[in-house]
Amino acid sequence: MIREREQFLIRLMKIADGAIIAISFFVAYFITAYIRESLGLVFWGSLAEFLNTYVWLGILAIPIWITAMSYYNVYDDFRTKPFPEILWSVVWTGGMSVLFLGSATFIFKMYLTSRSYIAVFVITSIFFLGIEKAFFSKILHIILQSGYNLFNILIVGTGRRARNLIEVIKDHADWGFRVVGLIDDDPKLLGKEVMGYQVIGRIRDIPRILHDSVIDRVIFAVPRIWLNRIEDAIHHCETEGISTAVCVDLYGTKSAQLQQSNFAGIPLIIFQTFRAKEWQLFLKRAIDVVASIFGLIVLSPLLVMTALGIKITSRGPIFFKQKRVGLNGRRFTCLKYRSMYVGADMRKKELKRQNIMNGPVFKMRRDPRVTRLGRFMRKFSIDELPQLINVLKGDMSLVGPRPPLAEEVSLYEARHRRRLCMKPGITCIWQVSGRNKIDFDTWMDMDLQYIDNFSLWLDFKILFRTFFVVLTGYGAV
Repeated sequence: MIREREQFLIRLMKIADGAIIAISFFVAYFITAYIRESLGLVFWGSLAEFLNTYVWLGILAIPIWITAMSYYNVYDDFRTKPFPEILWSVVWTGGMSVLFLGSATFIFKMYLTSRSYIAVFVITSIFFLGIEKAFFSKILHIILQSGYNLFNILIVGTGRRARNLIEVIKDHADWGFRVVGLIDDDPKLLGKEVMGYQVIGRIRDIPRILHDSVIDRVIFAVPRIWLNRIEDAIHHCETEGISTAVCVDLYGTKSAQLQQSNFAGIPLIIFQTFRAKEWQLFLKRAIDVVASIFGLIVLSPLLVMTALGIKITSRGPIFFKQKRVGLNGRRFTCLKYRSMYVGADMRKKELKRQNIMNGPVFKMRRDPRVTRLGRFMRKFSIDELPQLINVLKGDMSLVGPRPPLAEEVSLYEARHRRRLCMKPGITCIWQVSGRNKIDFDTWMDMDLQYIDNFSLWLDFKILFRTFFVVLTGYGAV
């Protein structure tokens, strides 16, 4: 849990550091050339000639510098270190890099290598690396302060293991972990506080708590004599798509992946309910941001024309805003273009008999509440284009299970709730496989299939198929 996030952040910073050092390699060339010309010194020639002579320096500098920063713990506990300490470590490793690069020129007898260029290169690298580290530190701080990327934890247990876990969380507040509450089977502890956190239920109450609160992971920090009590709770969390971790023992799971981890030295075994890795989720989010910005810009004429059409053809607001359920139960406001007449929700009960879907979802053919323009928008999914704003905000993704209503989620079977363990999307397997021609149970199975077989390549295939489905209006009602 902690280790996976920290390792991903370290890898990301190392990639960024490598890019920064490579950029500094070229910037230092132009700075050194300018200094030499200003002082009337001999200039070594064109960029191509420079690369022919100095390319080895850039190739050596990247692994040397990154190794030095790893050795001097620049990356370790990055989120909790004061920035001056990080900056000093970068400067120190810069000095070490000068020694290594200078030694390399001596060992390989590269006497023509410009020492002035090496000095400028190292100073430039330190400058840019300092800016980059300040950027990383600031961004991580803003993310935490804004409430984004918070990880909600339910801790089962109040004994020694649980108290050690709570102590670690309190000591590392910058990690973004929030304890929702504690679970203990002792009825005398119910409602009381342990180390500042309230005991909100017993083990048998975990299903209810998962439904009433946003929980990203349940951690079982329990004594060995409790192992027979928590097995059902672990399997229930697995069924609903909530990742769990235990400090001892492990159980045979069906859909969850078992992973070894630790929480600042406390050994854990994680039952992960989806296959996505941290780097995959990062790339998925990066693609979402870039694609949503691009889509909003390119489609802006269509967005404006649609908004005007809605305003002209029927009274009421342009947008239809509705509370939906997102990742692990998070509530957010889903945006759509209004495709129905005002007051359509009031007529839902009288039309319930015409529902063509089984399960808790309502769909009907030739819905009288839909406007004429609304039928056209729905056929080609134009009404869902404002959800690009939800994608940009981070409430949704381009690809993922469709976001349900809270009333629908309340009627889900336990296994259906596992679809909430991934961020909802604008399109999904169901969307490109017939939409309303597919019954509810098959729809849910398709979402679980997506979660169990997640890959970025699968996302691209779904997006490609979505393009043709939208053009033909296949499966719309």
